[in-house]
This record gives sequence, C-alpha cells and structure tokens, in this order.
Amino acid sequence: MYGSFFIMFAALLWSLDTLLRKPLTDHLMSSTIVFYEHLFGFILLLPFLIRSARKFLQLSRREWFSVLFIAVGGSALATYFFTASFQFVSPSVSILLQKVQPIIAIVMASMLLKEKMAKSFWVWALVSLIGGYFISFPNGIHDLTVHQAKGIFFALIAAFLWGGSTVMGRHLIRKLTFPTVTALRISVALVFLAFFVTAQRTLGELAKISGRDVLSLVLITLFTGTGALLIYYYGLKSTKASVATIAELFFPLSAVVVNWIFLHETLVTMQILGGVILLLGMYMVQKTGRRPVKDTPQAHEPSPVSH
Repeated sequence: MYGSFFIMFAALLWSLDTLLRKPLTDHLMSSTIVFYEHLFGFILLLPFLIRSARKFLQLSRREWFSVLFIAVGGSALATYFFTASFQFVSPSVSILLQKVQPIIAIVMASMLLKEKMAKSFWVWALVSLIGGYFISFPNGIHDLTVHQAKGIFFALIAAFLWGGSTVMGRHLIRKLTFPTVTALRISVALVFLAFFVTAQRTLGELAKISGRDVLSLVLITLFTGTGALLIYYYGLKSTKASVATIAELFFPLSAVVVNWIFLHETLVTMQILGGVILLLGMYMVQKTGRRPVKDTPQAHEPSPVSH
C-alpha cells in the first residue's frame, strides 16, 4: 500500500521537470541538456556501479542487448527527443502523449514475447489513440504545421523508446537490483551521448553552460531525473504492477496543472477532452492487458514505464 505513495510522489517530481527543463531549451541544445543530466546521474550512482561490477560479467548477450536498448534508446535518445519536442509543441502535449507508452510496451510484449491479449484490450487501445489524436490535433490535421508535426513526432519517438525499454529491460531487473540497473543504464547512455555530441560537432556547446544552468541540471538529476527514478523503483518493490500503473496516472494530471500554473501552458477544450479519453483508455488498457486470455497462460505483467 505504502509503495503506491512513493510512486505517486515520484510522479509528482516528474511533473515538476518542465519547470527546470523548459527554460534550458531556450538557450541550450537538447543534446547538451541530456548529456549533463546523464553525467550528473552517473556521478550520483557511481557507488552502485562499482559495487555491482562483477555481476556485469555474468550478463548474457541478450541481456547486454537489452542494456544497450534501454540505455541508448530508453535513456539517451528518448530523453533527447522528449526534450527537443518542447521547442515545437506545448510541454503539456508532449507529456500527455507519453501515456501511449503502456500500449507500446504491451504490444511489443505480445509480438516479441508471444503474450496474448484479450480482445477488449485492442478496443481500449484504439480509444486511447483517439484521445491522443485530439491532444495532438485539436483543430484537425489540415491545420497542422510542419513545426507542430515535428514536436509531436519527437514526443511519440520518446514514447516508443520508453515503452520498448520496459519490455527489453524486464529480465534485467530479475538479475540486478533496481539501483544497479539504473546506474548501468545511465552510464552506458553517457558513453553513447559522448559520441553523439562529438558526431554533432557540438562539444563547444558543453562549455557554454552557466552556473545557473549547472544548478538547474543538478536539480533535475537529484529530484526529477535520477532521484525520482530511484524513488519510483523503491515504491515498485512493494507494489503490484496493476496498482503502480494506476498510481502513475498521477503524472500527466499533475504535470498539466503545474504547466498551467507556472508556465501558463493551456490546453484547448478538444485537448482536455482528448486527455480525459486518453486517461480512461489507458486505465482500461492496463486493466485488460493484464487479464488472462481464456485457454492460454496468463500474460506476464510488464513493469510500468518510467521516465
């Protein structure tokens, strides 16, 4: 029971992320922000990395592939595209679109792990996508600009990578502790990001951050990034997945409220309606997605998607 409160607290911290991240996107490249976020996270989790170094040698090739996916895709690239989407669409739109992650995770589990879903799952998945449509295109596709389309596309890429990371990282959690998986994920992502900024020829951008930027990045790491992720995993230890996913719905609701109060990011009526449809659809998706299919083994529960 108490674990769900930790998950809701982590969700609340995630909802405060845009207050620190959005101002940084006004003068720093997304790759710079994400690089330093991972660098500070690596420093914070270095003790866990050192303590579990021997266990890394016991990982199989498939497990190392999962590490690369959740690190490069789920940590580095997903965070990069999520941050970059703020430059094109409202943070509230980017955040609400992340609620399609569980659909992606369950569909991938069905395809890759041969998990069978109830027919009602696909119905509610379609309802969720309709909600996501109204959030993204409140006035219809004909009024969509290339600028807005780019932001929506970036947000959905982040959702796909974070959703896929749930499936790829499932068996890693069985062998390694949650802090260790987080430390390994961030450290491998940091190596990738070092090559990424080098390939982008933006190394000079790394030296442009001010003391105020460093403070914001440290706060992101401690509270809305790595710190929130550890709190989430701690709560997940003593919470059933079905309960955790419901508690996680606190994130988009609180994030939209926070953005409305502090960033004056408002949603039009159709986007609010789409948000309600999306949240209802996602609640039913995660409820039916865990329901055993008749005459088949019960589907293995994917862990909830985190930031």
